[in-house]
Amino acid sequence: AEVARLEELKDKVGGAISANGKLAGMKSQIRLDMTRDGLRIQIVDENSRPMFDSGSAVLKPYMRDLLHLIAEVLTEVPNRLTLEGHTDAAPFGAGERGYSNWELSSDRANASRRELVAGGLPDARVLRVQGLSSSTLFDAKDPLSPANRRISIIVMNRDAEDRLFSPGPDAGEPAANATSGETAPSTSTAIAR
Repeated sequence: AEVARLEELKDKVGGAISANGKLAGMKSQIRLDMTRDGLRIQIVDENSRPMFDSGSAVLKPYMRDLLHLIAEVLTEVPNRLTLEGHTDAAPFGAGERGYSNWELSSDRANASRRELVAGGLPDARVLRVQGLSSSTLFDAKDPLSPANRRISIIVMNRDAEDRLFSPGPDAGEPAANATSGETAPSTSTAIAR
């Protein structure tokens, strides 16, 4: 049932964009696919229609409109979201400690989150916002491709949400010894202040 609901949402997002005269021209920049985590909505850059000015996290007006439209459709389902910002591999920033593609991708993801909320999406529905720089390229053959500059909105399925909230072995509980079933001794120590 959940997969069917996300597939229906995928169709609604695509249909809403196609039906909007002002935004229909951006359809070539939208990638909708189902992943292990749920419905992934990716908005990719084109040289002729960038989402942001170069080196900036300020959204173009048509990108704001697009995110508001997507937010409208996303309010129809209860699923929570994660947002990811991505850049191309072009070096950006002033050296090792300067503002880099890492900060830029994070700022762009967060700017997109703010616009989704401004478009009516409850802020509590967003579970994570992260910047991935150029670590996960859309077009690996061309690391400088505009398509690598993108925002990914993942409408999470229940399994993905559970994985996000389930504590791993390093989350405070000692890991079980695989051979004996015993728990491994804790190696944490207090830090003197």
